[in-house]
Amino acid sequence: MFLVALTGGIASGKSTVCRMLEEKGAFVIESDALAREVVRKGEPAWREIVEHFGPSVLDEEGEINRAELARIVFSNAEERAFLNRVTHPRIFQLMFERLRAWEEREGGGGVAVLDIPLLVEVKAGDMFDFTLVVDAPPELQAQRLVSDRGSSVEEAWSRIRSQVSREERLSCADFVIRNEGGLDGLRREVDRAWEVITLKAREKRGSHI
Repeated sequence: MFLVALTGGIASGKSTVCRMLEEKGAFVIESDALAREVVRKGEPAWREIVEHFGPSVLDEEGEINRAELARIVFSNAEERAFLNRVTHPRIFQLMFERLRAWEEREGGGGVAVLDIPLLVEVKAGDMFDFTLVVDAPPELQAQRLVSDRGSSVEEAWSRIRSQVSREERLSCADFVIRNEGGLDGLRREVDRAWEVITLKAREKRGSHI
């Protein structure tokens, strides 16, 4: 198995890149989907979040209102740290359970891509064979947050600044996917990345023969 970490700033286009890599045959695990699972109503993380933040972070069905919770934690570093402590270990546990199950089905071959937005912050890069960084200029990230997610300009920049710097993220990359234009340009970037990944995967398999 060739293990790829995919990371990038908020609104950089990670989910779109994940879909494109999945189309090419990669097994993809997106942390955002797992994050939704671990905070479902009644789950241990759900209980801890409600106990800490109160019922104001719940929607009408009693599920976590992710938009409201994000509004709170992105403006408060301590609250963000609490949420990360509650959710991240559970997300990583679920991620590697899914990865082990896939590896057993595939017999140890193939390429697995794990989408980890906070890869640099949690210093998990050494766990992977290859690191992909999806990169977009901060101004474009802010524009996407406002136009696509309904954030105010102030909220958009607050979220961007709450994350590790663009320079730190790029410094950990084995390959950078530039997402500064339309889908056609992004697909060309992903094509180039996939060529490198498959080459590195073959090299790894060859070294184990």
